[in-house]
Amino acid sequence: MPSLSDLRIVFYGTPDFAVASLDALVQARANVVAVVTAPDKPAGRGMQLNASAVKQYALEKGLSVLQPVKLKDPEFIAQLQSLKADLQVVVAFRMMPEGVWNMPPMGTINVHASLLPQYRGAAPINWAIINGETETGVTTFKLKHEIDTGDILLQKSTPIEPADNIGTLYERLMKMGGELLVETVKGLAEGTINEIPQQSVASSALKHAPKIFKETTLIDWDKPVLDIHNLVRGLSPYPVAYTMHNGKFLKIYISHAEAATHGKEPGTLDTDAKTYLRFAAKDGWLYLDELQQEGKKRMDVTSFLRGFRG
Repeated sequence: MPSLSDLRIVFYGTPDFAVASLDALVQARANVVAVVTAPDKPAGRGMQLNASAVKQYALEKGLSVLQPVKLKDPEFIAQLQSLKADLQVVVAFRMMPEGVWNMPPMGTINVHASLLPQYRGAAPINWAIINGETETGVTTFKLKHEIDTGDILLQKSTPIEPADNIGTLYERLMKMGGELLVETVKGLAEGTINEIPQQSVASSALKHAPKIFKETTLIDWDKPVLDIHNLVRGLSPYPVAYTMHNGKFLKIYISHAEAATHGKEPGTLDTDAKTYLRFAAKDGWLYLDELQQEGKKRMDVTSFLRGFRG
């Protein structure tokens, strides 16, 4: 029976979320024969070529790096075939053609930051918070044609605390994902994992996690105040929920909600000019605790109000 170190593994990933999983494999002494990541991109004022977080980590560890522009490129396919991988691992990477994900005899597994089948899609961590969930987790599963629909291998859950935002939950799930990945690869090597079809655990009310766009981040003050507060949490510290005030963008990083009957038009601003600044929602007030006005720095509400002219 093969062990984790016996399996030849090709790893696919690009951002820092994927680095945690790659590092977990490296620390577990997995045999990562190559790392596939996005091509370097120009960034910053000088438009210098910038390597992905995964590439930077892989080079530090002396791992072989492949950066195909197109995953169907015959030269890249030939490189993959020469690696003779037993298993491929994908974490936060782009869509893969079947000829790539179906190449290794043990297939390709993915780490997804939700309890599948819930929150399939590009932004599962954001949407779990935005929708007011109290629990989420990570799932490892086998890749198949439709995105995030393959058979479940292992899952691990974690509560979403009231103080969590996308930043804190992202960090927690990133670490959990790496730990679950190592457990999954060991289980596959030892033949102790039973694959579970997602349709066998799916409920009729599946929630999805589409990509976050600019329009997603604009606050609708006609919504319940708790929904608005959850939107703020689910978008902080990036990309950040915002509203418009006096023709300027007002980003909200930290807030708290108060249910109240006030008779004010939703979106109305109210402040004592010293300690609080709040906006009316249809069923209460959203208090802004940390914010940033267009052209200014991010600051707490007390500091902000010192220079605020309404």
